[in-house]
Amino acid sequence: MIHNISSSLHKFVRLLPHHHYHCHYAPQTILIVSAATTTHIRRRTMATDVGPSSTRLGWIGTGVMGRSMCAHLINAGYTLTVFTRTPSKAQELISMGAHWVGTPKAVASQSDVVFSIVGYPSDVRQVILDSNSGVLSGLRQGGVIIDMTTSEPSLAVEIHSVASAAGCSAIDAPVSGGDLGARNAALSIFAGGDESIVQRLNPLFNLLGKVYYMGAPGKGQFTKLGNQVVIASSMVGLCEGLIYAHKAGLDLNHFVNAISTGAAGSKSLDLYGSRILNRDLEPGFYVNHFVKDLGICLRECQNMGLALPGLALAQQLYLSLKAHGEGDLGTQALILALERINNLSLQSEASAIGKP
Repeated sequence: MIHNISSSLHKFVRLLPHHHYHCHYAPQTILIVSAATTTHIRRRTMATDVGPSSTRLGWIGTGVMGRSMCAHLINAGYTLTVFTRTPSKAQELISMGAHWVGTPKAVASQSDVVFSIVGYPSDVRQVILDSNSGVLSGLRQGGVIIDMTTSEPSLAVEIHSVASAAGCSAIDAPVSGGDLGARNAALSIFAGGDESIVQRLNPLFNLLGKVYYMGAPGKGQFTKLGNQVVIASSMVGLCEGLIYAHKAGLDLNHFVNAISTGAAGSKSLDLYGSRILNRDLEPGFYVNHFVKDLGICLRECQNMGLALPGLALAQQLYLSLKAHGEGDLGTQALILALERINNLSLQSEASAIGKP
């Protein structure tokens, strides 16, 4: 009986186009199981298939966060092929063992799973969907593209559709946590797409942070945009609180320490309070990119018929930073906009308290 099944399976495998499918089995250990059990076994097997010895990785975008994220995968033993518009920006990763190539298509042709984390939706469209040089023009059937850029939910759905038609998978998986989260492998990863594919990719996501499966294609992007709505208003509150405390003549370091253990304590305060006080405005996340994110949020609000005045105000304040040429600073640079409005600086020792 086993021999007959084995012979039939041999015949079936020979009928498959071998350049599209790979089938490995041991004839002497064939099991007959129900369809439900087969699905369970397949998903469990897929989850263990991903590893340094069996999975080639590609990476597109080595900015403030991407560089650290890519380095974690290299340090875990994975083979990485990378693309950046400027090869010198990938030099640190190349010195760690990554291989640089000249197009996203070339990355995909040498990879089983490709990550992208670039700046804008237009960049995402170019590096993934371009018919001549994009990822999906070079990714083999069964390959996966994971876009970690904060982008438009509708674009994530489009990418998923095009990938599926090509026999590939697409996951939208934007991240939150900034440069520190990227360096410490402590990012929150919001994943949308096929849940079984996300489960399969857990060994990779776990090297970067914690993944949360949010639902269908585009839901990862919706989650990240909601995250940005919360951050925007939180940053306004943080900067306004510091402006108020300064004007009241309080010691700002003591003020930050005091409120951090109460109801005003927050991730934004922990990450950015001391940076603002130390005038460290280097980007963990660029103002330019945050303006882009908030613009997408506002367009989605319009589509949904939502009025979020706090979001609109925050976007206007961040736009003012961009207008002053401060778009390449970090999001904590919002303090500059609030200082200008009030004609003061936290660096000044002057205080209005007790003055006539």
